[in-house]
Amino acid sequence: MPRGPYAGALSNPVELEARQILLETAPHTAPVRALAHRIREATGRPVPDPDPLDGGVEARLLLLLETPGPRMSHEHAIVSRDKSGGTGANLRRFLGAAGIARGDTLIWNAVPWIIHAPGALNRAPRMAELRTGLGFLPALLELMPQLRVAVLAGRFAAAAEPVIHAARAALPVLAMPHPSPTYVCTSPAIPARIAAVLDEAAALLRGAPA
Repeated sequence: MPRGPYAGALSNPVELEARQILLETAPHTAPVRALAHRIREATGRPVPDPDPLDGGVEARLLLLLETPGPRMSHEHAIVSRDKSGGTGANLRRFLGAAGIARGDTLIWNAVPWIIHAPGALNRAPRMAELRTGLGFLPALLELMPQLRVAVLAGRFAAAAEPVIHAARAALPVLAMPHPSPTYVCTSPAIPARIAAVLDEAAALLRGAPA
């Protein structure tokens, strides 16, 4: 399975095309892409694909964010720490500091489709969107037999906790602030909390059976 360091922001068309080509042949992301296609058909909304440089269905850590941002392309979009902007940079920084291997992660969203119209400003998910989005989460969990911990980033992602417990009762679920600069820059306590939660997740991965 492909593994690699940060290869450049996906706002770079060359990098995005390379990642899309890799997606076409990456077996570890194929089941997640199939789920994304199902969600597209059910909602009529664009659903980004998983990053093929991440762990896909082999991941041991699910990092659940809230919703794809308004800056994400509505075609050929990928959920990735390699997005340009502050959230991607913070994800790379915090995950790297915790020593969590890229291949151990799958990044997804509580509302997995793009809720913003092209060119629209960022907005929070509506409750109906959140309920619908979380309805697809058990199907994602079924695809991840090696999953050892779920990390929920932000208050909307935190709503996934009962859904995860219902589907995987023994799975540890940790909650942390969203890594967006909007939150990270508000108080030194926010990055400290994110770092502490990811350190705890890393410790759970180290202690998990092979």
